[in-house]
Amino acid sequence: MSQIFDRDGDIVPVTVIEAGPCFVTQIKTKEKDGYDSIQIGCENIKEKKIKKTQKIKPYKWIREIKVIASEAGNFKIGDKIDVSVFKEGEKVKISGTSRGKGFQGVVKRHHFKGGPASHGHRHVLRRAGSIGTSFPERVPKGRRMPGHTGMASVTIRNLKIATIDAENNLLAIKGAVPGTKGALLEINSI
Repeated sequence: MSQIFDRDGDIVPVTVIEAGPCFVTQIKTKEKDGYDSIQIGCENIKEKKIKKTQKIKPYKWIREIKVIASEAGNFKIGDKIDVSVFKEGEKVKISGTSRGKGFQGVVKRHHFKGGPASHGHRHVLRRAGSIGTSFPERVPKGRRMPGHTGMASVTIRNLKIATIDAENNLLAIKGAVPGTKGALLEINSI
């Protein structure tokens, strides 16, 4: 993250994202594949690291994006998609994988209060407590318990594009986006 000054002179927190360029590698149609979408590839792989199966599409990241049947005809294989499709001030939604936090207890994972620290209670400060009644004699589905936290698919909506650097394919998005540095993000216009 970084910060920039807007036209009024106020500081705006932004996340700088390198957006593409991406290239259309395949067009799927309802007649041939049963649905309409385009497949795009991003970030070329070095020649020596390309496997035999990747010779046709030598991209590090390949993703499929659903499109409306009328829009599918606008694309051709090899078309370049870059930051020029966005406008400054436009609202977007950004999807990505959140940061992984490993195994966490219920206080950090589900924001439980924890047990009392005194009056005869030892070693129960950050425990979950009771997990059910005696009748079903099993743990009910969905019971909030300790476990792996993070590494989940997250979408943040209504993020505003602060500035666009078309030469370097950079977007400055107002606010924070999901994931770590270098993570793959999907940016969609709203």
